[in-house]
Amino acid sequence: MAMKFLLTSGGITNKSIAKALRELVGKKAKDIRIAFIPTAANIANDDGGNKIWLIKDLYNLLKQGYKSIDIVDISALPKENWRGRLEAADVLFFGGGNTFYLRYWLKKSGFWKLLPKLLRTRVYAGISAGSMIASKNLALSQSRRLYYEKRNYCGDGGEDGLGFFDFHFRPHLNSPHFPKVRREFLKKIAKEFTQPVYALDDKSALKISGNKIEIISEGKYLVLNK
Repeated sequence: MAMKFLLTSGGITNKSIAKALRELVGKKAKDIRIAFIPTAANIANDDGGNKIWLIKDLYNLLKQGYKSIDIVDISALPKENWRGRLEAADVLFFGGGNTFYLRYWLKKSGFWKLLPKLLRTRVYAGISAGSMIASKNLALSQSRRLYYEKRNYCGDGGEDGLGFFDFHFRPHLNSPHFPKVRREFLKKIAKEFTQPVYALDDKSALKISGNKIEIISEGKYLVLNK
């Protein structure tokens, strides 16, 4: 069975993205069970640790009328606790925050190796860092390249992602919170890569089923190197 993914910049921010997730799951919203993994947000410290954005992401999920939304922090729970809760979900929804911190805990917890098996019968959904980690390489997440003044990640310094895709995913296109995530800067960075680069704003997403990639957007996006 083909693996299915919904890679977003800002989560379920509009009807088009909400519809895309329902189509990937193959169920009505009232029958969909979400497991939300907030781990990447744990050390995200922008604006003094203000987590209003995380609350908005969860509220956008709440508005969809899903059957259930569990919150499963893999850094805070033993595997025997979180595994069964993830297995009970239709969608594994990885929230935003620090990509390298998420990578660290995916590996440390054992979730990294388990995830491909879980995705045989579940949909992977991501927000920002949760979307970037699905790619083969995290080069576009490097803090020195984009939006942080200093290197701001936790882990072993590795840049390998989960490896489901060869392309690069860059969220928050044109966002006032990420002033370098603009067409002119991304075109320059894209020259360093041979793989496609998808840069999406918070009203856009990639809907992926097997080898089929569809851009879902009520906003703006860029596709480079393709």
